[in-house]
Amino acid sequence: MAGRGRAAGGPPSRARLVLLGPGLSYLAVLLLLPLALLIGYTAFRRGRFGGIAYEDGSTGENFARLTDPLYAGVLTDSLRIAAVTTLLALLLGYPTAYAISRLPGRWRTVALVLVVLPFWTNFLIRTYAWIVLLSSRGVVNSALTGIGVIDRPLKLLYTEPAVVLGLLYAYLPLMVLPLYSAIERVDPRLLEASADLGARPARTLWSVTLPHTLPGVLTGCVFVFVPSLGNFVVPELLGGGHTVMVGNLIRDQFLTARDWPFGSVLALALMAFLVLLLMAQAWAGRRLGGR
Repeated sequence: MAGRGRAAGGPPSRARLVLLGPGLSYLAVLLLLPLALLIGYTAFRRGRFGGIAYEDGSTGENFARLTDPLYAGVLTDSLRIAAVTTLLALLLGYPTAYAISRLPGRWRTVALVLVVLPFWTNFLIRTYAWIVLLSSRGVVNSALTGIGVIDRPLKLLYTEPAVVLGLLYAYLPLMVLPLYSAIERVDPRLLEASADLGARPARTLWSVTLPHTLPGVLTGCVFVFVPSLGNFVVPELLGGGHTVMVGNLIRDQFLTARDWPFGSVLALALMAFLVLLLMAQAWAGRRLGGR
């Protein structure tokens, strides 16, 4: 009788609701309510003076604009830039995480602190620092000119590579940390068995460590790809308006063009894509983890 109304081994359902209340309220106010507003705006069209106006068939027209070559090009460029950033982060992050996992315990802690240290500085300040480094009279051009490598400053700032560099610097720790965690979980007995069978370290890395860390690779790729795709600060500051990503497009629809219905459609399309991506990552992670 005492257990009636309770989950097995858990608190009473009413107490559970009380405990879940803050979290559910947070999700309702900051996720479900804005999502409902976005869905509602798709039924309208942009008003004459920037407001919204209802017109039958507006929803279909708003979603049909996603196929416009101009907007489709922005979405394609955003996917490409985010994918390149993720690939570079993986190529840099895996050796870094592997090296950290092989350090002695004390130095391992120091290295991990150094990896997360940039997160302790404001994101805008870190992005502005790259402007100082990459400008025509910045540190990089001054150094190359000073040692005679180039005769005139290179155009490094306000280019797509500058945007990729800024995104890579901002989100590289999000790749290193899950990779380090995955490498740490590899059973040492497997590595010892590989060495006992005569495999060189490179072969052990390729045949034993890498396959067992693929879930961490997937997690790190998602952690870098998702924020890179929606970022609008780095393209704005380091791209100088020449590189437009979907985050900038959504912001401009709400704040500049005052076309909230189409901005809502863009935001919903981006969210739907990211949800599908997360579902694919979860499915692949379960398959790889269950081998």
